[in-house]
Amino acid sequence: MKLTKKHLKNLIFLAIAALLVVPQTRTPIQVFINKGLALFSPSIKDTSEQQNIGDVNWQLVNNNNETLNFQNTKGKVVLINFWATWCPPCIAEMPSMHELYEDYKDKIEFVFVSSEQTKVIHNFLSKNSYSFDVYRPVTAHPEVFNVQSIPRTFLIDTNGNIVIDKMGAANWNSEKVRNTIDGLLIHMGN
Repeated sequence: MKLTKKHLKNLIFLAIAALLVVPQTRTPIQVFINKGLALFSPSIKDTSEQQNIGDVNWQLVNNNNETLNFQNTKGKVVLINFWATWCPPCIAEMPSMHELYEDYKDKIEFVFVSSEQTKVIHNFLSKNSYSFDVYRPVTAHPEVFNVQSIPRTFLIDTNGNIVIDKMGAANWNSEKVRNTIDGLLIHMGN
């Protein structure tokens, strides 16, 4: 029997499908696919479309059991990322998040939020040499964030306006995101 182009396509499709069924290969393949999607920068919301978060009463605790009252971020540029260690799109975008964090950690507030156990988060951060704090919610997240799937990331300006609202993986270390943050910092007077 001669192997036709159609047979070859079917074999490749079946091989990929089989790899996605096997738990040991599923996550790496999903991360790889999402890294391709994470090459793109998130969209910046037009000023007329920006929602204001208002007076947010939200309590979080980090991996060192230090409490963050979200009220204390008022007047700051804040990047909030809802994520999990088991989430392939989250894993795919995390290297760009970490690069952005390394360059802006002293300029803006980063709030990485996961509901996972401290030990699981600690192991993930250590394995990947990530140096940011991760917060677990003590109180429910405000409805304004409307997190129905992860990753979900928000960039908030000093007036509490949501400048970026991105669901899914993205390139957070892009020139577009950096220019947006720099513009918000200049507007802030830093």
